[in-house]
Amino acid sequence: MTDIPSNLADLPAEAHAYIASLTASFDKERKQLEAGIQGRDTIIDDLRMQIDGHKKHRFGSKSETADQLSLELILEELEIKRAAEDGDSNSEDEVVKPPRTPRTRKPFPKDLKRTEQRITPGEQCADCGGAFRELGADVTEELEYVPGHYVVKDIIRPRMACTCCEQVVQAEMPSRVIPKCFVGPALMAHILVSKYGYHLPLYRQSQMFANQGIELSASLLSQWVGKCCPLLERLSNAIRDHVFAGKAIFMDDTTVKLLQKGKGRGQNKPKTARLWVYARDEEPWGSSEPPAVWYQFSISRGAEHPSKHLKDRKCFAHADAYAGYNDAYSTGRIKEMACMVHVRREFVKVFDSYKLPMAAEAVTRIKELYRIEGLARHKTPEERVALRQEFAKPVFDELEVWLRERLGRVSGKSPMAKAIRYALKRLPKARPYLEHGFLELDNNTAERAVRPVTLGRKNYLFMGSEAGGDAAAVAYSLIETAKMNGVNPEAWLAWVLERIQDHPATRMEELLPWAYQAKIEQDKAQAAPA
Repeated sequence: MTDIPSNLADLPAEAHAYIASLTASFDKERKQLEAGIQGRDTIIDDLRMQIDGHKKHRFGSKSETADQLSLELILEELEIKRAAEDGDSNSEDEVVKPPRTPRTRKPFPKDLKRTEQRITPGEQCADCGGAFRELGADVTEELEYVPGHYVVKDIIRPRMACTCCEQVVQAEMPSRVIPKCFVGPALMAHILVSKYGYHLPLYRQSQMFANQGIELSASLLSQWVGKCCPLLERLSNAIRDHVFAGKAIFMDDTTVKLLQKGKGRGQNKPKTARLWVYARDEEPWGSSEPPAVWYQFSISRGAEHPSKHLKDRKCFAHADAYAGYNDAYSTGRIKEMACMVHVRREFVKVFDSYKLPMAAEAVTRIKELYRIEGLARHKTPEERVALRQEFAKPVFDELEVWLRERLGRVSGKSPMAKAIRYALKRLPKARPYLEHGFLELDNNTAERAVRPVTLGRKNYLFMGSEAGGDAAAVAYSLIETAKMNGVNPEAWLAWVLERIQDHPATRMEELLPWAYQAKIEQDKAQAAPA
């Protein structure tokens, strides 16, 4: 029997090789287990952050509410689409449709207040100079809205006959918001602002009218919106031109649901569409140019949409890290300015989930940049650049160095490492603000412009069609621009709708919110006692 060596060094070579192979096998298995544990921990960390995010950002409608509202909202949006597509075409090539049975309208309640607008052709006959005598009059009812109550305005146009030559004349009917329709400009403005400014779907507005004894179905309101918004598109285009005339814009996008027609009954399915936001706000650096925001609708988030919107434009653009903007950046006309709020947000999420001191320090360093930015607010661009170069640039540079050092101290797959890598990728693209006083440190202007859409989609749930999405983009552009300028959107839209049919298309800037506000202030100054 062979004696077992007391010293491992005395073992034969075969045994040493076997021990080495076992050790290598154990090391490999240990590394695999460690990698598996690390991968599991990473998944757990990601899931934990997702759960924390869902707890903080719980949005969307309850299923039972969606079931109750689906039918009414579908019909509402489809009516807007039909009205927008039909329009009021007078083309010679238009197919002649068979006459429809006239729609009978329920009379307005008798207790509604009535006013009269009397329109006459003058006091004397234009042919012979004789005096007129009244033969009768045409009375056209127009439902109007005055904040707090409704009135019926009787537009009276008497037919006048000359006492000398018997010439019969009558004043022309003033332009209407929607031809051959009894809706007044103030009422139309009220409906638009209620839907897109205060997120009140049309079927709810119909119920509110019914409470006043006025029969206005959601279908009829949808037709009005569908016909009115294309009329206002020329004003929305004027806002677009004003936005892109600035040195820097703020841009973002948000999701909306688009209802797609399916095959068979009940097969309509929602699709994720987009509303793009482009804003201009130069108030932080003392510019006198008014702020404005322009919205555009698209059925997808493809890069071709922002490229089309930004075509032939030349400016800086504050934006998030969406890759779809890269095509616009590649032209060299649009220069990117990254958003520090997005950078800070990644560290805030990590700190909320894990309470890591490193994440807290990153947030504190970014907070110092904002403290300095508060000192630069409302100063001239030159003063802002000087202040940023003296105080903000050292903090910015140190933040970048600190993040690179900390990246080597944390696991590469950890949420903290992901936040650092995102920050290091975005910081070089945020540097332009140090050299240009008309740039901001973040994209908050665009994010504020997105909020009305997020509130609205909780109420109307989806766009019924592409035409409905385009109508919403026009309405949001007008209403939110008015709000940004401190102008009552309802009063301004009523003023616009009263004039836009007869206003030259080449002078839309005369109808913009700040032009309206200037006119109001001028009228007040003239009416004030000397």
